[in-house]
This record gives sequence, structure tokens and C-alpha cells, in this order.
Amino acid sequence: MKNKSDQIVIFDTTLRDGEQSPGASMTIEEKVQMAHQLKRLGVNVIEAGFPVISDGDFKAVSEIARQVKGPTICALARAVDNDIEAAAKALSEAENKRIHVFIATSDIHMEHKLKMTREQVVLRAVSAVKKARSYVTDVEFSAEDAARTDLDFLVHIIEAVVDAGATTVNIPDTVGYATPSEFGQLIKALKTRVRNIEQAVISVHCHNDLGLATANSLAAVANGARQVECTVNGIGERSGNCALEEIVMALKTRHDKFAIETDINTRELVNSSKMVEEVTGIHVQPNKAIVGRNSFAHEAGIHQHGVIANRATYEIMRAEDVGFESNEIVLGKHSGRHAIRLWLDKNKITLNEDEITELSNKVKALSDTQKQISDSDVFAILNQSQGDNVVSVDATQYLGSKRW
Repeated sequence: MKNKSDQIVIFDTTLRDGEQSPGASMTIEEKVQMAHQLKRLGVNVIEAGFPVISDGDFKAVSEIARQVKGPTICALARAVDNDIEAAAKALSEAENKRIHVFIATSDIHMEHKLKMTREQVVLRAVSAVKKARSYVTDVEFSAEDAARTDLDFLVHIIEAVVDAGATTVNIPDTVGYATPSEFGQLIKALKTRVRNIEQAVISVHCHNDLGLATANSLAAVANGARQVECTVNGIGERSGNCALEEIVMALKTRHDKFAIETDINTRELVNSSKMVEEVTGIHVQPNKAIVGRNSFAHEAGIHQHGVIANRATYEIMRAEDVGFESNEIVLGKHSGRHAIRLWLDKNKITLNEDEITELSNKVKALSDTQKQISDSDVFAILNQSQGDNVVSVDATQYLGSKRW
């Protein structure tokens, strides 16, 4: 890790918060497999689970702690002794270990869920952090629903838990309520007002209920947060979390604005995304940023012309840098002659200009009747056209070729 001022800790909670997505439950073996992939990806902290909630989660955290060396392995615990003891036991074989304790701090949560006063919550938080510190030196404290917490109270409880030994303080937007300007100002205020904040790393954990999780996380980073909690493919409770691939590539692509690094091997982003799809059964939409199959695909003729001439015209990232083999020029009703020429070149087929025009027109006509045009479709058009003496190439030799 570099100096904390120019380096972001990527805290992955795919195995904990991500698994809380309805239908995303993973087996112990799947969690271990995923943890090894997260290590290859280069995440700094793997939140492996919530050991007290089930025997399966306890065993998964224990096995990940035993097998996965290098990243910090983190276990979640409520601010109660039994949770913290279970977390410590599950982490016993970890090379680098962290206990993550949390308690709600917003008035609505304290009144209706916890049935506790502010003073009681502070005492419970301090006690939990001290108990966690009796087991490990790396303790994270989360003020659940921090984005809706009274600022004066939030400052007070953060100061108290840092004095008690918390090394990371997490500011969650638990219900995805904040806007980027609000959330950035919250982090800035904490940096200014918390007297002992330099003794801890400020972390953020943003949910995506309004589609703002990545934007809020970026705003927090711009204002001093140095850990971002996220999940692969953005899975998680309700609408999910800040997507790991989005925050990482935003920081990398806009290095001119943030000048901040991560340890992530971005070429493992697509592999990680596919593994999460496989183990959870939750598939990303085609237009998902970074890892969706349309992220580097072009069908519109104007875009295709630009990309063929210079990829930077319509691509701000390289497909290869996130783990795809290449970008994709898609043939369809919006495609132009430049895409047809590129397709012909790739398949080592030579046509004259009239034949190219004829092929382009037939591809467009076919695309009016079906959603996708495959290689086989184009070869069939060529073969039919040869039979009609429209083209001079023997396309039959290409039929059955693999999809371009």
C-alpha cells in the first residue's frame, strides 16, 4: 500500500452484504472459491461473513481465514459480546484479521429498532470496540444509517470509538438516501470536526436505492474518505451496494481528477463478475457499466466508424483492461459500411463496392426481423447472394464458422 493520502483501501463485502441479496446465498465452498478470486483481483480487505448468524457462515469465515493469505480477512459483529467472540474465533487462523462492529446511530433506528438512548448507544459502541481490540489490533466501527444521523451526535460517537481503539470508522449510507453533494459534505465535516480523526481511516459504505452508490462513494473519496466498501457487480441488500468495478475504474479512468490509486488488478474484473454471476445466479444487465456485455459493443454506424478509426472516439476505457478479449463491432440495422468492411477483413473475404453495399442492405433488412445478427447469418446472406450472382465469393466455405 502507498501513503494513505493517495491510496484507497478496497473493502469487498460481496461475501457478506452481497450474499444478503435475496436469492444470492452461497455455499461454504463457493465462498472460499470467491475469496480466492478476490485475492487475485487485489482487494485489500475481504469481509468474509457474519460468523454468529449461522454455523455455515462461521465455517466459511474460518475456512477463508485459514486458506486466503495476504488480504485482511474481516468478520462482522453487532456491538454485543457474543457476536464479537464468534468473530474472533472464526478469524483465529487469519494472517491479517479485522473485526467489524456496528450499531445504528440515527434517531429512527435508535428509537424504533434498538429502543436505546443516544447515551446508551455510545456506551455500547465503546464497549464493543474495546472488546474487539482485546482480540485484534485492527477494528472497524460502523455507525449504521450514518447518512441520516444527527451530525453532532455522529461526531461525538466517532470521537468516542476512536478513543476506544477503532482504527477504521465507517460512514454508511445504509438506505441509499444521500445525494453526492450531501454525502461529500458529510465526510468533509467529519474530517474537520472530529478531533481525533487522523487516528483512523474514514470508510464509506453506500447503498444504491436511488442509483447513487458509486457517485456518493466518489464524492466521499474527493472529500477525504480512504476506504470504499463495495461488492462485485454491486450486489447487496435491496438495490445493492457501490459496485467494485465502477468505483475502481472511475478512479483509474479519472485519475486526472482524483490522483488516487488502488491495488486492484483490473484485468480480473470480468472474471470476478462472471464468478459472482455463477455462484449467485444473479446476472448483470447487458448495459451494466464496466462488466456488462454491451459495455464495449458498438452497433450505430457513426460510433463504429469512429471506433474503427480510433477507439478513443467512443471508448474511455479499453475492454482488455477490465478483462474482455476486445471490444465488439455488432452488425445490425444501425451498422454502416465501415463495420461490414471490418467484418469482411476479419473473415478474409474480398468484395467490390457494389457487393459491400448489397451485403450491408441485406444485413439491415434481416435485422428488422431478428434481434441479433450472427456470423452464420452473414455467411448465409453471402451464400444466397452468390447463388443469385450478386457476389463473387464462395461463402459456403465460411458457413459454420465460430461467432465473430
